[in-house]
Amino acid sequence: MPIAEKNILNRLYFVAGGMFLFALLIAVKLADIQFVEGDKYRELALKKTTNNFIIPANRGNIYADDGSLLASSVPKYDIWFDAVTVSSEDFKEHLVPLSKELSKLLGKTPSYYQNRFRKARSNKNRYLPVAKDLGYSDYVTLKQMPLFRKGPYKGGIIVKQKTVREHPMGKIGARLVGHEDYANPGRYIVGLEGAFDASLKGKSGKRLKQKIAKGQWKPVYDENEVEPQDGYDIVSTINVNMQDIAHHALLKQLEIYEADHGCVIVMEVATGEIKAVSNLGKSKNGGYYERLNYAVGESTEPGSTFKTVAMTVALEHQVIDTATVVDTKEGKFRIYGRTISDSRRGGFGKISAARALEVSSNIGFARLIDDAYKNNPEKFTSQVKAWGLGDKIGIPIKGEGAPDIPEKGAVNWSRNALPSIAYGYNLEMTPLQILTFYNAIANNGTMVKPHFIKEIRSWNQKVETFETEVLHEQIASETTINKMQDILKNIVKRGTGKSLYSENFSMAGKTGTARTEYANIVEWNKDRKYVSSFAGYFPADNPKYSCIVVIHKPSTQKGYYGADVTGPVFKRIAQKIFTDSPLKAQVANVDQVDASVQKDYETYYAKVQNAKKKVPNVQGMAGMDAVSLLENFGLKVKIQGNGTVTNQSIPSGETIKKGQTIILTLS
Repeated sequence: MPIAEKNILNRLYFVAGGMFLFALLIAVKLADIQFVEGDKYRELALKKTTNNFIIPANRGNIYADDGSLLASSVPKYDIWFDAVTVSSEDFKEHLVPLSKELSKLLGKTPSYYQNRFRKARSNKNRYLPVAKDLGYSDYVTLKQMPLFRKGPYKGGIIVKQKTVREHPMGKIGARLVGHEDYANPGRYIVGLEGAFDASLKGKSGKRLKQKIAKGQWKPVYDENEVEPQDGYDIVSTINVNMQDIAHHALLKQLEIYEADHGCVIVMEVATGEIKAVSNLGKSKNGGYYERLNYAVGESTEPGSTFKTVAMTVALEHQVIDTATVVDTKEGKFRIYGRTISDSRRGGFGKISAARALEVSSNIGFARLIDDAYKNNPEKFTSQVKAWGLGDKIGIPIKGEGAPDIPEKGAVNWSRNALPSIAYGYNLEMTPLQILTFYNAIANNGTMVKPHFIKEIRSWNQKVETFETEVLHEQIASETTINKMQDILKNIVKRGTGKSLYSENFSMAGKTGTARTEYANIVEWNKDRKYVSSFAGYFPADNPKYSCIVVIHKPSTQKGYYGADVTGPVFKRIAQKIFTDSPLKAQVANVDQVDASVQKDYETYYAKVQNAKKKVPNVQGMAGMDAVSLLENFGLKVKIQGNGTVTNQSIPSGETIKKGQTIILTLS
């Protein structure tokens, strides 16, 4: 064989051998992948095509004392358009009528929508935003529009449903009810939402889904699937009518006096149930909104409202009597190197201790308390702290301000500390802490803990009930309490609150006016700032509610005394509660009012909180509330009209069938 042919043949053998070796290596690798590493790669492939999705639990509702919704999770809908799947014929036929209907619903011109859809068609855009945060009724309207009614593929409509927390009362009481943390959506730390988050949020579930197309997943059976557990409902003590009354009474006065901020609290005397809390602060544009929870969190010098505490201590220790005479001089008195002044030019002269509280004499109280306790100030401060006024109340709402009642030996103690405390300076308390004491006077000496929640419920079942908690069975003797009640009544009749007196409606309470931001007395004299307050209860005899109003930095050109600034708010709230509210002020017997409220509450739950398997009666409810409730029951809802529900296609009490549709007529 010639050498050249032999070389060629050798080369062929070499190539063939190399190819065989290469094929052998591939076969070995394939076998390794299939048999040795197969499980690993199969698992990786599975992970790319399947995934566990979190199923969020439905957050529980927050109700007012009569069952009205304060916070609820409702469905919202975001709409996109897939411009690719729609046929040319359908696009041309329906573009103009669709754009007209969208214009009616969403507000922009028909040409705006035509241009957007044409551009999306040209660019083969499969995710054109159409509408965001639609309510249920608008969503139903939109998906029945030309083209969209053809469905996801032929009509190009893409719908994403989400759950949004809504507050039927709007911004009224927003700081009390609470809201999501703006920086961390889904997290609740404010108000009742934050305080009872563990009960409201429920437990999320999980479901395995398989990827069937880009961005599209379908559920697959998985033995490890976990169903979500809906959160519990919270029934609060808040009364929506009292809340509305308190809000608007405070807002009106803040606007009149151009004040910086203020708050109102209304509490039921016997139970400690908080019926209303309003917190309003001035915005940059001069309006007012629920800026911070001042009622719970703002600890400041209370001023003259603390004189009631000082008087109660002294009467209970029997170091003075209501008839004890104190010389208030001519309106100025120097004590331990410091001058104390009264509001009345020329002073009040020699007056009784009771009269000193009626006219709110700083000099009178500084002298009475200093004379009685200067050799043993601990006796005075210890009694105040024995009532719990030196500690936080311990409410579940986060952010309660800490009180500060200084004692002898403290950094902020001096010879002037005790006389200053006597008329409300050199100490700090929150409005809620002050009101708790006044409520005890109204409650014949029994101090109860303020509370905001009646019950935690799981549908129609009570999970936990919150009863009245007594902090002190009797803060003082019956004699002392009776004397204090008489004085507080006389303050409105003939004292600093006499401008509030009405023969037709009795009230009792104490005005308060305190300087604020006065550390630099020179600057303060140029721009004087005060805190005005009024704390008390109504009616004066057999009190039903206690109330405190605090307003910070009213315009000094318009007025700053408690009787002028906060007293009228107190009076407006008291009178409206017993004349305009559904608590029926016409009912003279308070027990009948209580029975009425309880009946309304039970009727509501008979309507909407029955078992999940039965269709509830939603007639008379607001459309939004009814939709939210029925969808939580698993029903599909269609609505006709606007307003409240006047008719439902499936009668209440019928057993719910899976996927069933109910039609609501609204008017």
